[in-house]
Amino acid sequence: MLRKIAVISDTHGRVPERLLDRISSADEIWHLGDVTRPEILLPIQNLGRPLCVVKGNCDPYGSWPETRDLEREGFRFRLQHHPPHGYLENTTAILYGHLHQPLDDCEFGVRALNPGAVTGPRNGSAASFAWLTFPEEGKWEWTVEKL
Repeated sequence: MLRKIAVISDTHGRVPERLLDRISSADEIWHLGDVTRPEILLPIQNLGRPLCVVKGNCDPYGSWPETRDLEREGFRFRLQHHPPHGYLENTTAILYGHLHQPLDDCEFGVRALNPGAVTGPRNGSAASFAWLTFPEEGKWEWTVEKL
């Protein structure tokens, strides 16, 4: 069965209705920080999916951790807001926000992925989020989707 995780970042106090429509089919939702106002997570929580959040540099009111290490389908993912600055052993990919543009790089031998920003995209990119999917056993895919 295909597991779908919606990965969002940098909502900065806004959750557009079109985002809620797009991520409503997710099995889980991961937010990579810069929520800014915790109450804006209520519509996301009302979708009834598990929600994991990490703290961004614009999150003075949230009590979320700075990083989370999650394992899904045998793969390990590090969730954080800022770009990676070092090697992480036994990690499949580092998912991060902050830069407000989608990126797919390899940092220190680990894939580093940014879904872009829901609000305030930069460097000519569009507002976006990403899907982390597991199409079959032993495989995962990352797809950025424009809003």
